[in-house]
Amino acid sequence: MKPIWIVDDDESIRWVLEKALARENLATRSFPNAREAMAALKDETPQVLVSDIRMPGESGLELLQTVKDAHPGIPVIIITAFSDLDSAVAAFQGGAFEYLAKPFDLDKAVALIRRALEESLREAELDPAVADSPEILGQAPAMQEVFRAIGRLSQSHVTVLITGESGTGKELVARALHKHSPRAQEPFIALNTAAIPKDLLESELFGHERGAFTGAQTTRRGRFEQAENGTLFLDEIGDMPFDLQTRLLRVLSDGHFYRVGGHQPLKANVRVIAATHQNLEQRVRDGLFREDLYHRLNVIRLRLPSLRERREDIPILARFFLLQSAKQLGVDAKRMSDAVIDFISGLDLPGNVRQLENLCNWLTVMAPGQTVDVKDLPAELTSSQAAAFETPAPSNAAMPAFDHAVTAAAVPLEVDGGWMQSLDHLAASMLNDGQSDLIDVLGRQFETVLIKAALKHTNGRKHDAAIRLGIGRNTITRKMAELGLEDKSQE
Repeated sequence: MKPIWIVDDDESIRWVLEKALARENLATRSFPNAREAMAALKDETPQVLVSDIRMPGESGLELLQTVKDAHPGIPVIIITAFSDLDSAVAAFQGGAFEYLAKPFDLDKAVALIRRALEESLREAELDPAVADSPEILGQAPAMQEVFRAIGRLSQSHVTVLITGESGTGKELVARALHKHSPRAQEPFIALNTAAIPKDLLESELFGHERGAFTGAQTTRRGRFEQAENGTLFLDEIGDMPFDLQTRLLRVLSDGHFYRVGGHQPLKANVRVIAATHQNLEQRVRDGLFREDLYHRLNVIRLRLPSLRERREDIPILARFFLLQSAKQLGVDAKRMSDAVIDFISGLDLPGNVRQLENLCNWLTVMAPGQTVDVKDLPAELTSSQAAAFETPAPSNAAMPAFDHAVTAAAVPLEVDGGWMQSLDHLAASMLNDGQSDLIDVLGRQFETVLIKAALKHTNGRKHDAAIRLGIGRNTITRKMAELGLEDKSQE
């Protein structure tokens, strides 16, 4: 890990911060002015930069601009006097991580630096994957299976059926199949069959001859002709009208079709990739989808996992979408706090990846600061989550097994109000027994339960557990040591 740079013309402030960070086993490097720090940036970079705003020569804001231009991922904390606060806030909204107002509390300063450090380390892990800008992002095992399937199909012309919930990225997978196929240099044509009115869909697919119907003033090539020698992606195939299913089956069977109003058969050399969020087997049973067409399409099936099945991909997806949105708008990319990542990872997000992308676009425009906190999220997300927590749990819902560290009578853990009401009873009992350190006792036990649960969920992988908890790797290591948890976790 790189050192934390401290830039301040006040030697006493540099000394105090150096000693405080040394107690946290954090390496530091200090500079008396911005000019020396700028010179050092040519050869090396810090993990976090802490800089005063007013110094002889170049100011801290000029240093901030230099760092952000060359190394936008480095968190910069600005130290400012109260008299400079308004100008500092206005200036560093373009990139500073946070500010420290003089005189500052040393413990709070160290906590802020630690938060910036964890953010820096997390972004350093995500950036290599994002920098490659692949067409599909994902590290979860379920997505790795999809990637392997795309690789196995890379030299194939076979028909593929992609299934999965809305918003899971079915068209992205179709484009990847085309990109890595022998047809990659030929057209990729996409058509959402559910978005085209039934009366126009036939013409969209197969084209029409001049005069075939009212308004057909010229001959028009359909999607099959446009995709000649390439790939035709038919999205929401389950919504295709039944009579058109027959025409599509004929093309897939013998490779020929007729334009609407035409009499000459046309040859189609097209690879068809279809996708649906519906249960095609059930639609076949209901008589809404041709069974023979289903078998023609279902040669190779790829199922895309929902975002609920790949929650560990949410941090890298959110980072990618925030960078993408910022690039499109020409602004600095926002960053999500650990609390926001943790909050979003706990949501169902029925719109899946598309909903997450839309959320990141919204935050890029609407979030007030560079670091997005939970309070900055859209009200419909936070209110729905709060309502879910306030819903009474079933009578057999037990709270986590807190150890009652006092001699009070045992408090029942199964109550109609759920674990929060149980915690309320437990706290009341401890207070009645004269206990005075509830936050410390119950807080430690609460953290113990959460860390153990996260480690169990990730099969002992401490790094993954930290991500799921919304904290940094160093934080979970420190907390495990403080709580006396034996560290047998996997790296």
